[in-house]
Formats: sequence, structure tokens, C-alpha cells
Amino acid sequence: MLKWQKLAWVKQNYFGENVLKEFPAFRLFLRTIMLAMTLALAPVWASQAGDGIGTKNTARLKAVLAGDHRQAKNRARDVYRHPLETLSFFGLKPEMTVVEIYPGGGWYTEILAPYLKGRGRLYAASWNKDAKRQNIRKWLKRYYEKLAARPDVYGEVTVTELSPTKTDIAPPGSADMVLTFRSVHNWMKRGYEATIFEAMYTALKPGGMLGVVEHRGDPEVWPDPQALSGYVHQDVAIELAKDAGFELLATSQINANPKDTRNHPKGVWTLPPSLRLKDKDRNKYLAIGESDRMTLKFIKPKE
Repeated sequence: MLKWQKLAWVKQNYFGENVLKEFPAFRLFLRTIMLAMTLALAPVWASQAGDGIGTKNTARLKAVLAGDHRQAKNRARDVYRHPLETLSFFGLKPEMTVVEIYPGGGWYTEILAPYLKGRGRLYAASWNKDAKRQNIRKWLKRYYEKLAARPDVYGEVTVTELSPTKTDIAPPGSADMVLTFRSVHNWMKRGYEATIFEAMYTALKPGGMLGVVEHRGDPEVWPDPQALSGYVHQDVAIELAKDAGFELLATSQINANPKDTRNHPKGVWTLPPSLRLKDKDRNKYLAIGESDRMTLKFIKPKE
């Protein structure tokens, strides 16, 4: 049993759903304590984040975000994904060697590639080229077409493969930073989360940073080992990283959304941009916005 599973067992047995339902006053007490801790730790989180990325790098990043190479639908999601604040929190600088884990349709590649171009290096650790699943092959085709359409922007991107059996996402010990956005639940669903965290650890040089953004599960609900709702408990994500050898350096509420109850008919995909229920309660879910997300910064300890 992993450490996070042990903690979850204690939580279920001593602070579990039955107890919380039977004693609503105690539930309110716990919520109050959690809010107080969040407010109390906010200055600590801010101080741990460091001094950001500097004035020149911030200007460079803002110029990339305003670039005409970005798709309009992607730019429209900046209000939910906060790329400027998120990448500044992680400490991303143009001269870094960076690995983006499972870039999907390239939302963050649109930002990372031009920001690093000419000064750093970007590895895009994507799915296996010989994947048998039709949807993965379709996504790969679209991603490669995106890169090929704008060589002036994406010409320096190196695409590698990542799967339970292919973990050479970059030369070992070469990366200054590894970034993963809303993917941990996918690994948990298929049971290879430990393999991915180990691959990220191997790719990083000592002192390198791991940035994690993920849909944040309700801490008062029993954690699903497969994260089938798309939501992951923050303590579970932290424990997975620690089990791979990482140390937690800082957390941030940059991507928090207090409107998200994290209890939806189709899981996180009920919310935008997926809107899995289509027109049913559409305005309700649009008003909530995208999911509540944890933003975690880890470091690979120096030897």
C-alpha cells in the first residue's frame, strides 16, 4: 500500500464520508480549518515561488502569448489556464532545456516552442508513433501537421515517445524542467503513473524542476486509485512525485477555481472545454468555468 493510500484509509475511517454526513457541524469545522490553512500558507507559497522569471523574460513570454501563431480558441482559454502566471511560477527561462509531457493538441507547445526558440530546447514527449488506438493516431497526425505548418515557430521542437515501455523522453540528466498539464489522471487510469514520474525524474538534471498542473479532487471524498472522474487528490499527486524521488518545492493557487464542486455527472469533462453533456445545463457549466486545478513545483535533489 502506497503512503497516499494509507493516508486515504485513515481519512476514510476517521474523517470519512459517513462521519461527515452524520455530523454536518464537523464537516463545516473541517472546511473552516482548510480555508484558514490556505490563507495562512499563502505568503509561504508566494515566497517559495521565488522572484519569477525577470522583466525581460516576462516581456518575451507576453509577446509569445500575443503572437498570431496561436489559435484563437487556445488564446480564449488563457483566462482559465493562466499561462503567464503558471510558467512564471515554475521559473521557465528561454535558455532552458524543457520536456513537455503529452502535448496533446499543442496548447502549451504554442507557447513553449517560440519562447525557447533559438536559446533553449523543447522536447515534446508524445504518444508512440506506432500506437494502435485510432484516436491516438489521429491526435499524433494533427500534432505533426501543426508543427509542420509553421516551421518558423516549431522548427526546433524534438518529438520523442512516451509510454509504459518507451521512456527515453530526453537524454538522461539533460533537462532543466519537465512540465505536465492535466495528464496525471490518464496515467492513473491505466496504472503506469509511477513509470511516467520515474521517466520525468530520469530526464531532469540534478536541481531540475518538475511543474505539475492537474484537476484537483475533493479532499473530503475517498480518492479513486484510477481517477476515473479526471480529478486527482493533491496529496496523491504529491506522494507520487515523492515516491519517484522529487521534493515538493512550492504550491500555488494560480489555477484554482472555487466554483468547481468537483462533483459532476461526466466528471471533469462535464465542464468546459469538453461540455460532455452538450446543451444540457450548458449555461450552468459555462458559469463554473474550467476545473479547479492544483499547481505544484518539485525539484530533483542535487547529488
